[in-house]
Amino acid sequence: MKSLSALAFTLLLTSLSMAADLPRATPESQGVDSAVIQAFVQTEDQQIHTLHSVMILRHGKVVAEGWWQPEAADKQHILWSLSKSFTSTAVGLAVAEGKLSIDDPVLKFFPNEAPANPSSNLQAMKVRDLLTMTTGHETEPKRPEEGKWVEAFLNHPVPFEPGTHFLYNSQATYMQSAIVQKVTGQTVLDYLRTRLFEPLGIENPVWGTSPDGITLGGYGLHVRTEDIAKFGQLLLQKGKWQGRQLVPAAWIEQATSKQVSNDANKKSTVDWKQGYGFQFWQCTHGAYRGDGKDGQFCIVLPQYDAVVIMTAHNNKMQDQLALVWEKLLAAFHDKPLPENPTAQASLKETLQHLTAHPAPAPEKK
Repeated sequence: MKSLSALAFTLLLTSLSMAADLPRATPESQGVDSAVIQAFVQTEDQQIHTLHSVMILRHGKVVAEGWWQPEAADKQHILWSLSKSFTSTAVGLAVAEGKLSIDDPVLKFFPNEAPANPSSNLQAMKVRDLLTMTTGHETEPKRPEEGKWVEAFLNHPVPFEPGTHFLYNSQATYMQSAIVQKVTGQTVLDYLRTRLFEPLGIENPVWGTSPDGITLGGYGLHVRTEDIAKFGQLLLQKGKWQGRQLVPAAWIEQATSKQVSNDANKKSTVDWKQGYGFQFWQCTHGAYRGDGKDGQFCIVLPQYDAVVIMTAHNNKMQDQLALVWEKLLAAFHDKPLPENPTAQASLKETLQHLTAHPAPAPEKK
């Protein structure tokens, strides 16, 4: 018979293990129609080449999850630019700790890397402009193979007044990472490890660095599908996790709201023209998202109290996202639905037997 101390230790390990995973529930118990989820997954499977995983959360519980073989639940996946949303969260935490302000000039942090005669636009560039991709650049700064990415960024022409011209710019995110490292003495990966990753139960995140030893920031983070889902649920809960406020609610609200317009005509229905926050895209249907190349999505749907995660290797991201609006939103209901064992079994069968399709060959011209 185990001693009380050994039993307590076993229970503690069990508790920690359980706490590391999101709770599961049947779709109907959370007001979600299993048959509609199945139709959504099957349509994505047929029309998108190729998905790697999908996970749907409602009211904080996973109601559907699947991986296209050879992908699997325990495999990490590259996030590409979805990494940016994690970097901006690091900025928000550093702001909350009084390490910097989003209204600080960028040059304040890099006196030794600044050009001898910085332009007025460069002098006016603030951390806020890095966050909103409105640095004033006409083209994205290069990443020199020999390093000195910060110096290359600061020496790149800034023809527009910062805050007035949107240009998607991964090096602007890298500069956020460099600033966090400058003011905290830690890489963004290490800084987030104790403040975000460990509290969420995200184990062994992998994130590369530049030749200068600075976390890439704009891309390169590798975590599991469920880890992305935890991040999305944290956003939905305004930064609160298991009774702890990991990220200030005010920062989440600010970061995930529209800060700048990126549609000159202001009439587009395309999800990439709905505006931009602090490294988060605005969506149609009152949603927002972090996303990355090839179809990495963390979609937060506040009005549905839902989160949708997808990873993929797909070059038609708008089509992939549009199917969420067209096929999945109808699954969400305000109240629990009667349990439907037949539909649930059919959904489970579909989710357990997904196989990645080979990417279609390019068309001959």
